[in-house]
Amino acid sequence: MPIRAVLWDVDDTIFDYAGADRVGMERHLRAEGLDEAYESVDEALTRWKELTRIHWRRFEGGGVDFEAQRRDRVRDFLGAPGMGDARADEWFARYVTHYEAAWQLFPDAVPALDTLAAGFRHGVLSNSSIRNQHRKLTVLGVRDRFEAVVCAAELGVAKPRAAAFHAACDALGLPPGEVAYVGDHPDIDAVGAVAAGLTGIWLDRAGLGGRPELIRITGLGELPALLRADTRFGAPSSFR
Repeated sequence: MPIRAVLWDVDDTIFDYAGADRVGMERHLRAEGLDEAYESVDEALTRWKELTRIHWRRFEGGGVDFEAQRRDRVRDFLGAPGMGDARADEWFARYVTHYEAAWQLFPDAVPALDTLAAGFRHGVLSNSSIRNQHRKLTVLGVRDRFEAVVCAAELGVAKPRAAAFHAACDALGLPPGEVAYVGDHPDIDAVGAVAAGLTGIWLDRAGLGGRPELIRITGLGELPALLRADTRFGAPSSFR
């Protein structure tokens, strides 16, 4: 069955989330007078990411909604369990201002999208919200590259669950077997996609390796050749 469309993860796949997060957190800590609350920006980021994982799992499990998990991240990060919703939202909004100022695409994102545009349809499946990712993709100038943007916050189900991948395929009107998924996380993205019947491609920018069972690329510049050369992907003649 030929691959007719590529579904994309956004953060740390086409968008340099980690880079923006680090710069944004550094500026935010300084602006909030929290420079001394952590020994370093790296320590603060490690804590922020740990809390993101913890509270995202709660959201994935249906225990809290999208806004609640974000507010709880703020409360735990600040050590302020009694902080009200409005104050938590305001604190997060100030952080977002610094984070957004550092937004940028990875240099290989647009060239890969350009090369693939003629032969494949494109969509997004993200473990975020449509509000966040639509705005991000618009600001970065690539929203019009994607027919559909499907996100966990609105679906009520997140990757790696098969229902999330199937919802994105439905948005494109294609069966899972005709869709490839590209993402930076080997299990949430690649393994999850394969389990849902898609072709999962792990973008291993760090060159970690060690997962021979997965289709792996180390940069998006490798993706067009992979889709063009490997007969398992059934690249359309217009792409060749």
